[in-house]
Amino acid sequence: MPIKISTNDDLVLTKAFQDLLSKCRLPGDASHSLPPACYGSLSVLEAEIETIFRRTWLGIGRADCVNAPGAYATLEIASASIILLRDTQQALRAFANTCRHRGARLLEGEGVCRAISCPFHRWTYRLDGSLAGAPHMEATKDFEKTDYGLIEFPVAERAGFAFIFLDSTPPDLDAYLGDFEQLHTPWPLRSLVSTRHQRFEVGCNWKAFLEVFNEYYHLKFVHPNTIDGIYGLPDPADTTVGAYASQYGQTNGTGALLDDEQGHALPLIPGLEKRCANGARYTWVFPNMTFAAGKDALWVYEAYPLGPERCKVRQTICFPPETVALSNFGDRAAYYYRRLDAALEEDIEALENQQKGLASPFAIPGRFSTLMEPNVATFANWYAQRFQATI
Repeated sequence: MPIKISTNDDLVLTKAFQDLLSKCRLPGDASHSLPPACYGSLSVLEAEIETIFRRTWLGIGRADCVNAPGAYATLEIASASIILLRDTQQALRAFANTCRHRGARLLEGEGVCRAISCPFHRWTYRLDGSLAGAPHMEATKDFEKTDYGLIEFPVAERAGFAFIFLDSTPPDLDAYLGDFEQLHTPWPLRSLVSTRHQRFEVGCNWKAFLEVFNEYYHLKFVHPNTIDGIYGLPDPADTTVGAYASQYGQTNGTGALLDDEQGHALPLIPGLEKRCANGARYTWVFPNMTFAAGKDALWVYEAYPLGPERCKVRQTICFPPETVALSNFGDRAAYYYRRLDAALEEDIEALENQQKGLASPFAIPGRFSTLMEPNVATFANWYAQRFQATI
């Protein structure tokens, strides 16, 4: 169905804009980058919410962010607040963070609860979302508690990651992911343990944040004194089936530590062999989750739009349980956290500068380096296809 644009800007419906998107779908070395309006237009963002965020599976990070009955985390996904939690049977569930009485927000942040209780009028919900209590509703005509459970969304776990679909009738997740799990078989993704979560905001479009994580091009220029010395030229991009892109590259040491702190490396992830034990695989699961599977750690980012030029990001770093059990793990993991923080600070400076440039009325689409930016080009192609198929 045609999307409705709530502003007076009908940019996404113009032939000129659609022609620019079509250039993103050209094969291989002929493709173009996304139109600059995709990074700053409110109407484009509104269209993205309808055509992408509410019509595709979304990666929402590591499933162990809620790892016990009653554990919950709230997420802001494209103007909707979502509760992710474990019920009493350890099943992962996702609910709209809005009370069925008069709409108050139910939970904030992260924590553990025995039940979900509305702070406004104390309607209370079980961990399966059903309404357990509603004070003073006895005289209300035809009121049945079974009719007023929380709005629930499909949610699933694959390879230790959690995925959500913001509608009641999702497509098959395994078909959506294609050969994602097969490509990542060398890494025991399911068993890795999350040890640090961070949330922060960045003054750039959500796509730009994910793009910088998925290209080698900027390393020499943005990270010359922190991590560039670790990375050489990557392998050509993998041919994948499914809504994701992936590229592997060998490293001089571990990509999860700074150039001058390689001596603090933790043990290899058990089971890694040959090339997989000497590099990192950078993967982007479309549209909003990306991660690097290294030789000793996994680091994950999710990006969610707060507006056309601002996004909220959640970062997670994971290690094998054998590594986490080491007596000096905390001290050694601090070096890994420092590397993430240092590279992130440099990336954010570059991204916020890029966002200013994209806002120029003279900005036009560019071209991709097929060796250094293939994941970004593959995403642009996927994005353009999704956009055009639903408008």
